[in-house]
Amino acid sequence: MRFRTALTALLPAFMMASGCSSSLGSLPPLPAISDAEAYRLAPGDEVRVFVYGLEAASNTFTINDEGALTLPLVGPIAAGGMTVTGLESAISMQLVERAIVTTPNVNVQPVNLRPFYILGEVRNPGEYPYRYGLTVLSAVSVAGGYTFRAEEERVAITRIVNGERITGLADETTVIQPGDTIRVHETWF
Repeated sequence: MRFRTALTALLPAFMMASGCSSSLGSLPPLPAISDAEAYRLAPGDEVRVFVYGLEAASNTFTINDEGALTLPLVGPIAAGGMTVTGLESAISMQLVERAIVTTPNVNVQPVNLRPFYILGEVRNPGEYPYRYGLTVLSAVSVAGGYTFRAEEERVAITRIVNGERITGLADETTVIQPGDTIRVHETWF
């Protein structure tokens, strides 16, 4: 009986000292993504390229492991790190330089972007296909929802920004990017 009384008295102090609520308190907020930092293509992304009047160069292509996109008539283009608009311009320049088309009209549309990953206190952690406009809350929904132990107000997101892996705090309204890893931490209270 004494042991149970002592344990009951010490348990709250132990939990507060060990930081049981979560390890999120020490993380900085996830930086917002500005228009200047729009989504950049990366290896594994699949894009549909359409060159008006030139069907031979129009198709769906995947950016290879080196970040290159190889198009018929044009050859390889270093697409890794480019925005969709930047890739359209690069393809247009190559068509003009090779004297294939004098005034090209190029359209690039992302088809399948890299997946996102969600770990921790969700019902079905794993890898999921990315869709534009996906928020933390919709990503959690795709993963089957929170478990009863989940800290729902804040999560940690790890993403690549300017070639560096950063981890920061996010809430349910934060928009995620392809390749992001979302970690839902456990809370006891």
